[in-house]
Amino acid sequence: MTVARDAQQKIDAYLNSLRESLRGLAPEEIREVVEELRSHILDKGTVGVEVTPAGVDAALATLGLPEQLAREYVTDALLARAEVSRSPVGVLKSLLRWGSLSVGGFLVLLTSLIGYGIGISFFLVGLLKPFHPGNAGLWVWRASGNLNYSVRLGFGAPPPGANELLGWAIVPIGLGLGGGLVMLTTHFALWSVRQYRRSRVLPRG
Repeated sequence: MTVARDAQQKIDAYLNSLRESLRGLAPEEIREVVEELRSHILDKGTVGVEVTPAGVDAALATLGLPEQLAREYVTDALLARAEVSRSPVGVLKSLLRWGSLSVGGFLVLLTSLIGYGIGISFFLVGLLKPFHPGNAGLWVWRASGNLNYSVRLGFGAPPPGANELLGWAIVPIGLGLGGGLVMLTTHFALWSVRQYRRSRVLPRG
């Protein structure tokens, strides 16, 4: 296989731009991605026994802008790390990146933020109830003809006329429900990540 000079220049220019945009990855990961794509471009850009400028142009057109492709590789790497670590912090970090790329990612991020927010709130109220027995808990009150609910951690008095629901039962319920919801949200996020990564096949050599 021979590579025309103009074709080589196009390949090098594209991969240099890609490399600059892959700064979120480790050096070895960057090298692996660049070499895989080099092989992919050479394979797709070959016409007969020569890699031609026209063939390279066609291969690069299917890949898209190097900056956009780099963002997808970085996102995929973050999602892969989240699958391994299973840490809520790592999951949210990867979802923030995914959410910036697609509507689906944003919806998963929004759902996960709600799930984690509710779960952590219930867990904390169960944890803090013994320290703030008069204020921490699940409260309900009526205002303008509507019932309002609030999970309060005990910092500040509940609204006037509010009644506490559950009482001391909020301790086991809050700890169990809160911890369970955090785990369930993590499982949902990781399942969504797996589905996305299976459906999004990045170019390989």
